[in-house]
Amino acid sequence: MSTSFLEVNNLTKDFGGLKAVDNVTFNVRRDEMVGLIGPNGAGKTTIIRLVTSILKPTFGTVKFKGKTISGRGIWKIVNAGIASTFQVVKPFRNLPVITNVMVSCLSSRAKRKGDWVKTVEQRALDALEFCGIADLASEPASVLSHGDLKRLELARAIATEPELLLLDEPFGGLNPAETTLIAKSLSRLHKGGRFGRLHSEGPAMVIVEHKLTELMKIVDKIVVINFGQVIAIGTPEEVVKNKDVVEAYIGKEVKQLVS
Repeated sequence: MSTSFLEVNNLTKDFGGLKAVDNVTFNVRRDEMVGLIGPNGAGKTTIIRLVTSILKPTFGTVKFKGKTISGRGIWKIVNAGIASTFQVVKPFRNLPVITNVMVSCLSSRAKRKGDWVKTVEQRALDALEFCGIADLASEPASVLSHGDLKRLELARAIATEPELLLLDEPFGGLNPAETTLIAKSLSRLHKGGRFGRLHSEGPAMVIVEHKLTELMKIVDKIVVINFGQVIAIGTPEEVVKNKDVVEAYIGKEVKQLVS
């Protein structure tokens, strides 16, 4: 599939005198996993917040499936088929883990797209099982480790039945084994396998991440941001050979990233 699914056009965001995102343009196809990388403070998280309408752009547009979604309500974005995870996980800490996910299952989109042969509780449990924390379903979210909180965040997102999943540092704070597990889960989800059944296609993904070794193994394309601007777009193999990217961000890691 070659047509654009997500279109980010000339996206700009000013905070007073600071231009956090500066005329950013890139596309994501329906069948792609895209990495969004760059130094700390480059504007990556701001781009995610603009796509999800947490922030409104100063200039530019975001289109999803051909329709402009810039500035729409967050709940409208979710029901259109876009879900996101965040660097700082903020669950309903005093509620059981499964209840946290059941809330996502009650969105209008999840009600339309979900398998109603199953109860809401069972569908939430399926999402937790996919993410590897079904055994913690009855525990309060407050007792979860950092790694398990990341899994809960992913379960809550995929329970909305998204077509596009935006992930802000899903590997952040995880040990190597946890990072590998989440990376494999994301790849499997993208290929259509989730909730114990196989779909024709999983969600497209945009992944903000600093752990480049694992990211490069699963994405099809990389968008590199520096000082709010796009400095390179290409395959992982192309990006690691780009002199501007090496100088601005990758440095000496370049040899091991795509090996």
